[in-house]
Amino acid sequence: MDRVSAFDEPLKKLLGGATAKVMAEHLDLHTVGDLLHHYPRRYEERGRLTALTDLPLDEHVTVVAQVADARVMAFNNGRGKRLEVTVTDGHGRLQLVFFGHGVHKPHKELLPGRRAMFAGKVSVFNRKMQLAHPTYQLLDAESTDEAGATEAVDAFAGKLLPIYPACKQLDSWRIAKAVDAVLPSAQEAVDPLPPALREGRGFTALPEALLKIHRPQTKADVAAARDRLKWDEAFVLQVALARRRYADTQLPAVARRPVPGGLLDAFDAKLPFTLTDGQLKVSKEIFDDLAAEHPMHRLLQGEVGSGKTMVALRAMLTTVDAGGQAAMLAPTEVLAQQHHRSITEMMGELAEGGMLGGSERGTKVVLLTGSMGMAARRQALLDLVTGEAGIVIGTHALIEDKVKFHELGLVVVDEQHRFGVEQRDALRSKAHSQGERRSPHLLVMTATPIPRTVAMTVFGDLETSVLDQLPAGRSPIASHVVPAKDKPHFLSRAWERVREEVENGHQAYVVCPRIGDDEDEAAKKKGKKDAGEEADKRPPLAVLDIAEQLAKGPLSGLRVEVLHGRMHPDDKDDVMRRFAAGQADVLVATTVIEVGVNVPNATAMVIMDADRFGVSQLHQLRGRVGRGSAPGLCLLVSEAHEASPSRARLSAVASTLDGFELSRIDLEERREGDVLGQAQSGVRSSLRVLSVIDDEEVIAAAREEAVTVVAADPALEHLPELRLVLDALLDKEREEYLDKG
Repeated sequence: MDRVSAFDEPLKKLLGGATAKVMAEHLDLHTVGDLLHHYPRRYEERGRLTALTDLPLDEHVTVVAQVADARVMAFNNGRGKRLEVTVTDGHGRLQLVFFGHGVHKPHKELLPGRRAMFAGKVSVFNRKMQLAHPTYQLLDAESTDEAGATEAVDAFAGKLLPIYPACKQLDSWRIAKAVDAVLPSAQEAVDPLPPALREGRGFTALPEALLKIHRPQTKADVAAARDRLKWDEAFVLQVALARRRYADTQLPAVARRPVPGGLLDAFDAKLPFTLTDGQLKVSKEIFDDLAAEHPMHRLLQGEVGSGKTMVALRAMLTTVDAGGQAAMLAPTEVLAQQHHRSITEMMGELAEGGMLGGSERGTKVVLLTGSMGMAARRQALLDLVTGEAGIVIGTHALIEDKVKFHELGLVVVDEQHRFGVEQRDALRSKAHSQGERRSPHLLVMTATPIPRTVAMTVFGDLETSVLDQLPAGRSPIASHVVPAKDKPHFLSRAWERVREEVENGHQAYVVCPRIGDDEDEAAKKKGKKDAGEEADKRPPLAVLDIAEQLAKGPLSGLRVEVLHGRMHPDDKDDVMRRFAAGQADVLVATTVIEVGVNVPNATAMVIMDADRFGVSQLHQLRGRVGRGSAPGLCLLVSEAHEASPSRARLSAVASTLDGFELSRIDLEERREGDVLGQAQSGVRSSLRVLSVIDDEEVIAAAREEAVTVVAADPALEHLPELRLVLDALLDKEREEYLDKG
């Protein structure tokens, strides 16, 4: 069998159709290679029991425990039977429940003193942790099913027991059996590490590492295998990124250097405040990049309100001074309109170039969004193609084929996590200069603080600048969790606080996870059908319902307005304008206000069902208050159980304003896959043992090695194995992008 095809073999051939189907649908495993890279999450020692005290709620777990007692209870006037089994690890206890006809076999087998592996979903009933109808496998020899027990004992005796990421349809031990079937193929593994690197760092050979991670004899086996496999992941990924960076440095670009006495100088002269040291330092990094003859690729990250827009605007003005045009891309129309408004306000008459009363040093600043009227759109397109407009601000409508630039010199992308590599490439292809293709410079801004490792992994094709200093005049924000279920009077007090803020001349936001209109209701009903067992959970609170309840109840007499994504763009803009002008007291909104909304007079925010938002999202939302001189207040309302992980997450958000600290918590909690998957296709599928939280040193070292390898051999001509593995990863990335359509 040739070296690639063993790994490409479909699982159906080796495992049978039914198992392969479950693996494909529920675990995204399709080939022998996929299954060999589905590593155990952890290992149990045969003689030891799992800690039952810290099981995660709502997750599918596998535990090894001992039966303490078992009893059959009757319910429904004796018509129904329930078997309750208590298992223990010597510290904590866990309840197992079996119903109906499912009680007979476990009643015979799960006798006090017996040990077994149990798998199921953790829930809470009567304030006790339980597994309902878990599957189990006995681990002691007195089992009634002698053959099964002997096999289990032989397989696991004295060894480390691999516990695989599993699903309801397929237990960890069934996955272990499937792995046994494909393990011989590990010998065919293509080793991506250059031999010199592998020997220099003393790594285990790849086939051996795969064998050791799935069937370790000792803990040292696991450690050696993980070290090796982490390196593979980090290194292959960093080589892909280093090659992308290398390719970028080979592209031609027009250098854009500041022009003395130009637009930038005129703008700086009329600023009513001085720039922070951080803004000056980052501006210098950007200006140095713009002055080069290959395109800048820089990520600018800064806390909410650290003045990123100001830094980006100065880069745009430099580009216009040097004869180019600058385009700023925003993720939503609301945000594009706001950027347009704030930039034209900051520039004043400098944004009215070519108009009566405008400055002769000025330029035109145009807005381009999908919902603009035909006439305005035609004029904007004309201003771009003639070069009349030096700056354009828009949504992804800017990437459409119809949009032509006179000479696009700089692209600024706001909120990168909504913007992939492909969209950047599409914009890049619009830059024609003197008849030949030149790439525009690229500046990507994000207000979601990104830990250094993620920046190196996800945005590894970009250089990074960080703005970590808040401009003078920003106020502190106090955050508190409001446990609405346990202490309803806390919620009443929250509404009183909102009223007090308004009486003091301020304004407030109330954020809800859902809109609550007809489309929303239809989706909710469909979701209920799909979710089946989840259907009894209360649906998330909705903007339209909450706005009505507040206006009639605790906030009656105040001017309450609503804002959400399905409103007509003109209506959205109108509401935001009125709120910004102080003509509304309370804005009840969805997360459309998450990025870029700037109303310094808004001092309070109440986030309903706060546990339904991610950590970074809560931090983003909170950044909308405390933008003026008065202190901000953020109340996180939740009905989550006090001991639940979601409550712990909310307490973490309430306890710190440090976005980088929160982004670390967010990573730990969401598993980095989601963070990476959102930001860039392909990366998620490739990370199995590498943790962007814990493996900073591995990632940094792999990045250095990758840079060296690519500098010496950009096409990897002398490293065919590395090229093969890389092509497979990039094919997967392309494929995922195409799937997303």
